[in-house]
Amino acid sequence: MKNLVKQILSNEDLTAIASAIGTAEKTTAGEIRVSIRQKRKWRERKQSLEELARQEFHMLGMTKTKDRTGILVFLLLEDKKFYILADEGIHSQVADGVWDTIAKEMSEHFSQKNFRLGIVHGVQSVGAELSKYFPRKSDDTNELPDDVRVR
Repeated sequence: MKNLVKQILSNEDLTAIASAIGTAEKTTAGEIRVSIRQKRKWRERKQSLEELARQEFHMLGMTKTKDRTGILVFLLLEDKKFYILADEGIHSQVADGVWDTIAKEMSEHFSQKNFRLGIVHGVQSVGAELSKYFPRKSDDTNELPDDVRVR
């Protein structure tokens, strides 16, 4: 695990976040991923946070879900920023303002140095929102891993 990540999240925290993802996905056909990057690469210095999140989204194979119902919570620690990115299946159904509200709630936890709680809250809120529009189907499978991507 990277040094900056270790400073704010323990292995136990990462396990708790992965567990929250698994629990949230039990009520929705949506696929939630959390990716934490310590810092930008030199060649990425001029890219926006959204562009970096989109690259991560594609790299994680999130565009390959059956109904395009992937959603990524992407954190860039050195920049002290994060972004919630929904795939087109979700984006077509859920208003962008929903993710902004969840991001604001997460930010409140982060400002108090409650990183685990902030991420878990975000995952739970995303899952609750997805379950309204994309309830779990009887033939639903877990298309993406629940673990937290750290790099």
